[in-house]
Amino acid sequence: MTFTCQRIAVSQTRRIAVRSTWSWEVTMRSSAGFLVCSLLLLLALHGTEVAAQDDQPDPKMSCANWMGGAPGHPGHNGLPGRDGKDGKDGQKGDKGEPGLQGARGDTGEKGATGAEGPRGFPGHMGMKGQKGESAYVYRSAFSVGLTERAPHPNVPIRFTKIFYNEQNHYDSSTGKFLCSIPGTYFFAYHLTVYTTDVKVSLYKKDKAVIFTYDQFQKDNVDQASGSVLLHLSSGDEVWLQVYGEGDNNGVYADNINDSTFMGFLLYPDMDDH
Repeated sequence: MTFTCQRIAVSQTRRIAVRSTWSWEVTMRSSAGFLVCSLLLLLALHGTEVAAQDDQPDPKMSCANWMGGAPGHPGHNGLPGRDGKDGKDGQKGDKGEPGLQGARGDTGEKGATGAEGPRGFPGHMGMKGQKGESAYVYRSAFSVGLTERAPHPNVPIRFTKIFYNEQNHYDSSTGKFLCSIPGTYFFAYHLTVYTTDVKVSLYKKDKAVIFTYDQFQKDNVDQASGSVLLHLSSGDEVWLQVYGEGDNNGVYADNINDSTFMGFLLYPDMDDH
């Protein structure tokens, strides 16, 4: 570019010199203007040198400062510059709409027991419950033994040896148990059989309930027994007696052989208490 600018300057200088030479030839035709032409020629040459010196282009500068050229084509896009620094945080945006509910997570560990809360107000009274058992314990029992041999048949056997009769519900003078507490009772008897056969029955209100028969074996002592559960009402009587004539009256007792009769209340009828 510097070389081209120098050529343009020399060309302009030559043009100025040619113009000055032409002017001088014209002037020389007139003798009167010879001196004037000489002076003009000297001034033109001096001005040309000064102009040439002044118009010398600076090698460090483009020629566009002293002579404009045609515009060039646009250059290619340069490479992208490096990312700039992050800007300052903007203002907080508006609250968005709630998202969809996520899947249920795993059950966490049990936390520590919290402090006891204040006492609550009393609740409403509940419904009346069912009738429960009485706190009072009802007792009725007896256990007795035979003291006389061969009791009379068809009448209650009188067991006069008393083992237990705290409530006095058994009457040893009649041989009968009198029910004072309605409920369910258990009765049992264990009889020694000797000298002859035995046939006895347990009675309730003048009616035989169960029968027991034992056939005596000569020169031997046998046992006859029976037991039963009965429901009794207040005033009912229970006893044991020999059934039939005297041929079946082998009930026996002595100082080493006993015949016993017993009974006790299992549970009372709560509707009557």
